[in-house]
Amino acid sequence: MSETTAGREGRGRHARYTPPDPAGGPSRPASLWSDAWQDLRRRPMFVGAAFVIAVFLLMAAFPWLFTSIDPYDAATCHLADARQGVSDLHWFGTDNQGCDVYARSVYGARNSVVIGAITAALTALVGGLLGLFAGFAGGALDALLSRVTEIFFAIPSVLGALLILSVFRTGSVWTVVLALAVLAWPMTFRITRAAVITVKGQEYVLAARALGASAGRIMFRHIMPNAIAPVIVVATINLGTFVAAEAGLSFIGVGLQSPDISWGLMISDARRRFLEAPEPLLFPALFLSLTVLAFVMLGDAVRDALDPKLR
Repeated sequence: MSETTAGREGRGRHARYTPPDPAGGPSRPASLWSDAWQDLRRRPMFVGAAFVIAVFLLMAAFPWLFTSIDPYDAATCHLADARQGVSDLHWFGTDNQGCDVYARSVYGARNSVVIGAITAALTALVGGLLGLFAGFAGGALDALLSRVTEIFFAIPSVLGALLILSVFRTGSVWTVVLALAVLAWPMTFRITRAAVITVKGQEYVLAARALGASAGRIMFRHIMPNAIAPVIVVATINLGTFVAAEAGLSFIGVGLQSPDISWGLMISDARRRFLEAPEPLLFPALFLSLTVLAFVMLGDAVRDALDPKLR
């Protein structure tokens, strides 16, 4: 038996993979994202937060999988059953109108999560693109966008949202998204701009310029992939913040309006009879707190995984 045949049979008997010899040829280099994913998979905080978020996303997309009661149907609410405690029939009790609190909490996840997700995506898109252009171009464009950002930073977020929602007076999902996104994009702009300014001085960017690459190719193929990590972290954390902001606006009566259902509206309706029946307030508040906490924890885990200095 030749040496080559013996070596082939030996490799067939051993299924375990051994890394190639560095002198034997080039191997595929590990990227930042693959390293981050391997790190995240070993973090209990990330796994737990991702599981909670997955449950609430499933709840928002398919609420009928979690309850057979449709809270938008007035026939399911009975005033005679108002403010009942936890029971086999009503797992979270009933509210002031005799509606099932569990069913309303499940269906309320849709508006709360949708507003948070759309606002986070919109602020990341607008702030990220403007920050990319400002950081890459510099000069007059950078100065102009930076001054505009400072104007928006000078507006108190709560007061600005109240003003916008008072002008529209519709209380729909899109008006709440607009009120939150208009005042939140400057933070993403600043973070993206700072990351782009750091990245555009790297050697591979200078090499792309020397090879005659266009400005668009440099921005979107070389700079943006290496400057997007902090934007993802901020967007993840902000998503939980926007969910809480929607609840706060609905609580004070300028956000979503009935017959829509959201956790903020449920908390607002239940606060007047809290001492008589605490369940209609406590359970939607628990759902809200778990969602916000899960997104904040997820963002912290992603930040730690993407920053090599924190490993």
